Amino acid sequence: MKMLDSSTCSLPLGEIRIVMDEGSLVLLDFEENGQRSHNLLMKRYGEYSLREVSCPRQVRKSLDSYFAGELEVFGQIKMDPSGTPFQSTVWDALKRIPAGESWSYSKLANEIGNPRAARAVGSANASNPISIMIPCHRVITQNGRLSGYAGGTSRQRWLLQHEGALA
Repeated sequence: MKMLDSSTCSLPLGEIRIVMDEGSLVLLDFEENGQRSHNLLMKRYGEYSLREVSCPRQVRKSLDSYFAGELEVFGQIKMDPSGTPFQSTVWDALKRIPAGESWSYSKLANEIGNPRAARAVGSANASNPISIMIPCHRVITQNGRLSGYAGGTSRQRWLLQHEGALA
């Protein structure tokens, strides 16, 4: 059974669950998404156990800086989302969406060189285990609607407004 370090931290948007595996961030999700988090961890590890620890200092510092307005602070966090090759390609592309911008699923599909894969991009986006830091909230529908964010559209709107992508 895999032992993982886990902590709950308060953010302006609510409580989040942070899960670390040997110094790498493997999950950052809103606390009320416990079943989603469990499913993602089970898919990756099979049986696992969570050891409650204090919020990792570097992760906490980066999140505090982000919410204070420093929007490009997550590059120093060691992240290991562990997905399929396609998911990893999508998640890497998400990190290239600048703060203050939002892209459609179609634009993201074009960015990864697979213009017909907008739905698959949406599915990969929905499977992102590291919310906020791998900015899946920056992806919206072609017509500009907010949709599909695991933290809910009200949080998605808040994050996009915080980053200057929405008025």
